[in-house]
Amino acid sequence: METAKTHAATILLVDDEPSNLRLLQVLLKADGYETLTAACGAEALVLAEERQPNLILLDILMPEMDGFEVTRRLKANPRTRNIPIIMVTSLEDRASRLWALELGAEEFLSKPVDGAELSVRVSNLLRLNDYTDLLADHNHRLKEKVTERTAQLADSYRETIYIMTAAAEHKDEETGMHVIRISYYCRALAEYMGMDEAFCDRIFYASPMHDIGKIGIPDQILLKPGSFELDEWEIMKAHTKLGAEILKYGNSPYMRMGAEIALNHHERWDGGGYPNGKRGEEIPISARLMNICDQYDALRAKRPYKPPFDHDKTMLIITEGDGRTMPDHFDPAVLAAFTACAETFRGIYAEHTMLSAY
Repeated sequence: METAKTHAATILLVDDEPSNLRLLQVLLKADGYETLTAACGAEALVLAEERQPNLILLDILMPEMDGFEVTRRLKANPRTRNIPIIMVTSLEDRASRLWALELGAEEFLSKPVDGAELSVRVSNLLRLNDYTDLLADHNHRLKEKVTERTAQLADSYRETIYIMTAAAEHKDEETGMHVIRISYYCRALAEYMGMDEAFCDRIFYASPMHDIGKIGIPDQILLKPGSFELDEWEIMKAHTKLGAEILKYGNSPYMRMGAEIALNHHERWDGGGYPNGKRGEEIPISARLMNICDQYDALRAKRPYKPPFDHDKTMLIITEGDGRTMPDHFDPAVLAAFTACAETFRGIYAEHTMLSAY
């Protein structure tokens, strides 16, 4: 296979002397190569781009555009930069050769050209180029496989998330709608705050797992229409730790962020939240984003213990406070971003209120 490719190679010959071109043609055709010829640098540049030869034999001393300039332009062009170049020259000075190498030439031949040396250098350089192409192709295929496998893993992780959230929300259709909206709120807020693409992707899929721990809370407490007794409230608050326990063994970035959010999304910036009373930047940024998104949606939606509030009233409660919810509960930077995204939140709630499935 290698030999067949080498002998099918096309070589571009560039020289302003017709006799030199004829000699090179004879020598190379005797070895089974196809040849193209150019009598000047400008013609060589056009032929190299259009015909994509496997190798170029390039004279250095030519009028108007010498071999150095031709090499520089060939190596600067993405379509021709990988074509190997053998400089054919009568120049013997070290500086000229170093300059040609610096410009990107791969090999040299001295004039007058020796047929045996020409054959060996051309064959070796073509073989090396074949190996380079083979390696590049292998790396490309490997990259495609890694990308494909990464996508498969991400799909698998996301499928697991959907199954887990479905198990937690099956009792309550409105809770199911809540986790759909939460994904979009969190991603919109993260994007506005300049989080990178990976973070925005993770929080979109991890945030629906924030209340996964409620799967372990008894229905009589979880769905209670009135206020909790003190002991019931303690049981209810335990969903944060339970959710983190459920998710902590996951190895995917979605599960890791999910565990982080589940444990911390009821912590408050002023230290008045639960379960650990964290304050300020002790609370992970993912949970700080989740906290305000969760609060917005809880105020907007109907719950067993409250009627739904409209967008304007919800914004007023979060930004000014109502005694139960106060601005000091939220990271000031997150609160400012949330306020700037108010219309986005309004739109997400309206769009995803009537849907029936995640």
